[in-house]
Amino acid sequence: MIQIERLSYRYPGSDSEALSEFSLSVRAGSLFGLLGPNGSGKTTLVSILSGILRAPGAKVSIGGLDLDSHVREIQAFSSLVPQEYAFYPRLTVSENLRFFAGVQRIPAESTAARIAEVLEITGLANTGHKRAEHFSGGMKRRLNFAIGMLNRPRLLFLDEPTVGIDPQSRNFILEAVRAINQSGTTVVYTTHYMEEVEAICDEIGVLDQGRLLVQGPLSKLLSSEGGGHVRVDLGVLPTAAQAANLARLPGLRQTGQRLELDSAREADFEQLLASITALSLPVARAKFGHGNLEELFLHLTKKQLRD
Repeated sequence: MIQIERLSYRYPGSDSEALSEFSLSVRAGSLFGLLGPNGSGKTTLVSILSGILRAPGAKVSIGGLDLDSHVREIQAFSSLVPQEYAFYPRLTVSENLRFFAGVQRIPAESTAARIAEVLEITGLANTGHKRAEHFSGGMKRRLNFAIGMLNRPRLLFLDEPTVGIDPQSRNFILEAVRAINQSGTTVVYTTHYMEEVEAICDEIGVLDQGRLLVQGPLSKLLSSEGGGHVRVDLGVLPTAAQAANLARLPGLRQTGQRLELDSAREADFEQLLASITALSLPVARAKFGHGNLEELFLHLTKKQLRD
């Protein structure tokens, strides 16, 4: 669905690039989680892919179309639900939806059915007469979501769709996103909540400083398949001779009683344990792979997601 090759983007007046030599592939039908610290380039990327920002000359293809020359066609089958509220507070829910249906050029004869459909999807079916300004935070998020679904998008961008809402509304939105994806819509989901990505996404990409650090199926990235992170905590501090012996293992890092290997295979893990045993060093704790997405994220970026 999305193919990006070596995309770079710099905001006017900025000393650094928001995206630098960025490449990414998102397959059709996936529910793709896009993670990164604040300032990593997530919103810039989504703004470019949705046509808000232009990056002339960039090699970006969406749905088989070149973004630079077919942006209007791409916008017709895609939709963006932004982090900010994108509706008119003084209008009712129905008035907002009718207005945005017109903006999206939805045929007049289809408008009523589309509005009823998105109200049902977002659980707002009985609120059409209410002004948006009187809604709770969770209901405002769901109205944002409803507007984004009016054109029945084949590609949906969700930028922090659950920020600042109650757990019930968050769960409702997550279930709605999962159902929309299962119906065939490709979803690109950015969030600060890693537990959401673990709950609904089948593939992820992690950004930092405008570059893609890793991409792939979530299950594979969290396992040791294809190489994983090794961490062994020793029961005692190695002597200088023992430390020198361990240092012969390629890529091994020692910090006090902790030993670590990056991108290790199962054979590397076994070799490290064999060396530790040969040196008669006790092992207090050993781990191969990443137990959850937060561990993987912190290992890759060395940053908290909410920095």
